[in-house]
Amino acid sequence: MDDVWARDEPESPCRKVCLIHPDNGLCVGCLRTRQEIAAWPSLSSEARRAVMAQLPARGEANAPRRRGGRAGRILSEAS
Repeated sequence: MDDVWARDEPESPCRKVCLIHPDNGLCVGCLRTRQEIAAWPSLSSEARRAVMAQLPARGEANAPRRRGGRAGRILSEAS
């Protein structure tokens, strides 16, 4: 019965944290651009997979840089 609803296309990477970052233009939740989000329903499976393949690199490139924390304290205490 579940086979009836099975699809051969990638699901949306949406995480329901919809906020476009003003500097890089990417959604904070799914890392897609506004254009990719708007076009998603009409994209082919291949185009969706291409966008999905880019998301991990976007996440690494736009990850917030840590400032301080335990590692920062240990370094400053050692000085």
